[in-house]
Formats: sequence, structure tokens, C-alpha cells
Amino acid sequence: MSDTLEPLRAGGKAALAAALARIEARPDDSETIALLDVAYNAARAHVVGMTGPPGVGKSSLVGALIPLWRASGRTVGVVAVDPSSRQSGGALLGDRTRLATDPADDGVYVRSMAARDRLGGLAALTMPAAVLMRALYDVVVVETVGVGQSETEIAALADTVVLCVQPGSGDSLQFMKAGVVEIPHLVVVTKADMGAAARRARADVAGALKLSRGDDDWPAEVLSVSTAKRDGLDTLIEAVDRRWRFLGEAGRLDARRRAQAESWLAAALAERVGREGARKAGALALGAGESPFGRLAKIIAALAPT
Repeated sequence: MSDTLEPLRAGGKAALAAALARIEARPDDSETIALLDVAYNAARAHVVGMTGPPGVGKSSLVGALIPLWRASGRTVGVVAVDPSSRQSGGALLGDRTRLATDPADDGVYVRSMAARDRLGGLAALTMPAAVLMRALYDVVVVETVGVGQSETEIAALADTVVLCVQPGSGDSLQFMKAGVVEIPHLVVVTKADMGAAARRARADVAGALKLSRGDDDWPAEVLSVSTAKRDGLDTLIEAVDRRWRFLGEAGRLDARRRAQAESWLAAALAERVGREGARKAGALALGAGESPFGRLAKIIAALAPT
């Protein structure tokens, strides 16, 4: 695996698939760390987290948005985190069944991952995969298993969090009670063609959002879409783009991503060496341009018994 991104750009989907497989199989290899260090500092994509309960229509929504992004000339990478099979540990669903994309289009890449025993709705590989893909694509969508009180890791990965709720299911009130209202930057009421039920859901969410703190001084917005009728999709993309422009102001994006990287580093370190080992590592603040992957490798090496 090269420590530059050029072979991945030249090799297309096959090269990226091989790189992701290598990262998953050998995360501590020097070549893996070198590639992730380069990718971390070459970010160009807007990372959009798509979350919500199973069955709300997240995959259908992502599938409807991809052609619109492609029509505007943007490339799209998708990380679809699936529930896991208890027998194999692999994803129960797969990218081929979740998202219908053109296999001949090199401007779209979908990677399905198994959440396994992660409670936060993400797989362990999601952060490295998103960091690599955001250096190669214009938009990266991370779709989570679901959302709930413990399933909030998406906020520590995505630049923009889109929460999907479904009319008539009680989702909106459940999320308000769980505190998930603090997470999203955009809330999308799916299946807006359901009429009165969709309007009630939108009103419930809008009311609850008035009580939230919000994030980055960004007032969360509530939108309605109908994937079946292709209604509201352009409005959603416009809102996502507006959020991206907002992040580009006053150093917000850099500050958010550094905080995310430090959060990932702390969690990864605790997972590898335990709380006591993490305590011995001391402060984990990252310097300008410092990758959490390279920093983790250095800390692990320093803590290793001699």
C-alpha cells in the first residue's frame, strides 16, 4: 500500500476496496498508518451522517440523493453500517441490496460494514474508512445502523448529521426523550406523502428543537421529503450545502474535525490499552496537521513493555 493517494485515484473502486480491506486486516502496519496520515491531511469531502431508526427510509433517501449529487458533478462515497450476523459477524444486509448504484460509475463507491458489538451505531473501521474516502470524494455519506440514547457516535464523525424520522411511528417524541435532539443539524421527516401524519411529525420535531442547544451556533432545520415522489430532495441538498458553507466560515470545520480526531484517539487508545494505559499517555491534544492514527501508533509504541 502506497503512502500517497495517487494509486487509489488511478486504481478506482478496486484499489479503494483493497485499501479498506488492508486497513481492516492490518490497522497497525506502518504503510496503513502512513496512508491514513496522508488522507487525514488531504480531506476535501463534506461528511454527511445519515441516521435514524431501521425502516425509516435512510437507504432509499441516500439512493435518491446520489444521482442528484452526481448530476451536479460531485463524486460520492458511502459507508453503510449494517447490523451484524451473530454467526458470521458480517453485515446482514449488503450494499448491493441497500443501494442501487451504477457499477460502471467510478464517481460512486459504496462500502458496507458490520457494526458487530458496537453500540454507537458505527463499525470500528468507520472512522478510518471515512477519513480515507473524504480525501477521494466530494461527498461522503455515513449511514448508521440506527439511533438511540447510546447510539450517538455519528456526531463525533460527521460534519453534518441528518436525522430521519417517520410519520406516525412516535419516533420524534422518542428521540426527544432520549436526548438525541441534541445531535442533528438537519431533521428530515421521510414519507412526506403521508399527509397529515407527516405534518404532525414535522410540527413535533420543530417544537422539540426549540428546546435544544443546537451545535456550532447552527439552528437545526426540519425538512420533509418523499423519496417515492422525489419531493423535497433538492431542498435537502440545498440545506446540506448551506451547512457546508457555514462550516467553512470562522474556522468551524477545522475545529470540529480536530475535536473529532481527538475524541477518536481517546476512544481508540482506551480500547487498546485500557483506562490506566490511556491515563499514562497523558494529554491527547493534536498539533496542527497531526493525524490521530500516527499519534496512536506512537503512543502504543511508547507504552509497549521493553
